[in-house]
Amino acid sequence: MVYSGDGVPSLAAFLRNFVSDQPVKTSESGNLARTAMTQPGVYFTLTAPFVTIIGLYSNVLEDPGVISSEGNSTSPVDDQQLLFLANALQKAKASKGAVLLVTHHPPYSAGIMHGGSPRMLADIDQVCKKVNFWPHAHLSGHAHNYQRFTRTVNQFDIPYVVCGNGGHGLSPIKGSKMGPLRTPVQVSKDVLFENFDDQDYGYLWVVVDSKQLRIEFHDATPGQQTKSPIDAVTVDLVKHQMISN
Repeated sequence: MVYSGDGVPSLAAFLRNFVSDQPVKTSESGNLARTAMTQPGVYFTLTAPFVTIIGLYSNVLEDPGVISSEGNSTSPVDDQQLLFLANALQKAKASKGAVLLVTHHPPYSAGIMHGGSPRMLADIDQVCKKVNFWPHAHLSGHAHNYQRFTRTVNQFDIPYVVCGNGGHGLSPIKGSKMGPLRTPVQVSKDVLFENFDDQDYGYLWVVVDSKQLRIEFHDATPGQQTKSPIDAVTVDLVKHQMISN
C-alpha cells in the first residue's frame, strides 16, 4: 500500500521492501526494527521436497486484495498473474506433493479492521477450476490476528489460515450479537470458521511429508507451554481431506 502523497507506484514500493537484493532497512519501516525481505519476485513458485509454495501479489490496494483487472479495462492491474497461477498449479499438480497458495490478503476474514477479499478468491477459483486442481491450503496475513477457516470444494477440505499477528499490533475478531464470538461458526454451506486468536502474537509452523501437511499456530511468548500449538490442522495429501488432530 502506498499512501496519498508518497508519489511512489505500488509495485515499486513492494519491490523495494519485499524483493530486495539485501535485507536492508528501508524508509517505509520507520522506527520499526524491520528490514526488507528478499523473496524471489513479486509473484513466484518455491519448490522443496514434498511441497510447492505459490506466492501471489495482492498488494495494489490496502483493501481488498487484487490480483487481476477483474474485467475492468481501466484497472492498473493486468491479468498476467492468472496465467502464471494456471501454469504454476499445472506443474504443482504433477508433482504429487503438498501445494500451498500464499497471498498477503485473506480470502476470508472475521477481523474488525481487515475483511476478506472475495473477488480475489473468485479469480483464484476460476483458475483452479480451469486447471482442475485446488491447493491443499491457503496462507495469508493482513488481518492482525490468527484465524482458521475450512472450505469444502469438490469434497476436498482446504484450510484457509490467516496469520498476521507476527508483531505489528493486534486487532480483534468481530463479536456476535450474544457477545464474544465462539467457534466453530458456519459461515456458508461450504465454509466453516474453525478457530481464532486475537489476543496473542504468534507464528506458523508448517510440517509436510509425502503423505500429510500439518499447519500449527504457536504463541510467540517464550515458555514451556508454547512448545505445544494453540491450534493445528492436518491434511491428508492423497485424499485432500482434513485429519482429526
